Amino acid sequence: MRIVSVSQTDVGRVREQNEDSHLIDERLGLFVVADGMGGHLGGKTASSLAVKTVGESITANEQAILDGASATPLETSPVPRILADAVRAACAAIFETAQGDIDLQGMGTTVSAMMLISQRAFIAHVGDSRVYLQRGERVIQITDDHSLVNEQIKAGLITREQARASRLKNIITRSVGFERDVAVDTFALPLQAGDKFLMCSDGLANFVDDTEIGLALAQLSLDDVPKAMIALANERGGDDNITVVCLAAIE
Repeated sequence: MRIVSVSQTDVGRVREQNEDSHLIDERLGLFVVADGMGGHLGGKTASSLAVKTVGESITANEQAILDGASATPLETSPVPRILADAVRAACAAIFETAQGDIDLQGMGTTVSAMMLISQRAFIAHVGDSRVYLQRGERVIQITDDHSLVNEQIKAGLITREQARASRLKNIITRSVGFERDVAVDTFALPLQAGDKFLMCSDGLANFVDDTEIGLALAQLSLDDVPKAMIALANERGGDDNITVVCLAAIE
């Protein structure tokens, strides 16, 4: 299988600056979305530093990744650990940078990083950016939001519909760089021909639901999905930056 990708980012209709960052490295099979926080300067600095550090860390470990990507069984592959270490390296880099500049203190970012290699998908995730998988007729969110409203949903305190309207929807419970280290969710799954992935910041997820994402992936050409999703989010308010990365596994 080969992987094709397309991406687009947009400032939205309210924010003055785009504090999202993303990375596409098709040679490595590495894709990253980061949504920064901490003010105009801090948010952009944090997300930019995150994607840069993750990319450098993965490049430095490229041979170990190539050697271990096809390990059997899948659970023995070292790639999830290497991806998590890359995110934790970004966390330390952001934290140390903030300590040296009072204007940057308290900055942080979400990070959703994915590697598609050896017919497998490896994911490392912190925050409330998201990764969706469309397989056949189903679309599922395969990352778990580290957010206050998601904790309320799990506890049965609010519904998903109520969460969309909650004033607390932008409060995340885990971020990269706010502290020196962070716990990183990791997992892996085998790829199937025809699989499509959509990675996004919450500027999309807050306005567009899973069904709409699935329909876009199923009905539109991959090249058209990011533009269509961003337009829809902006039509519904566009109160945050919006980043969309789409991937497809093709025979």
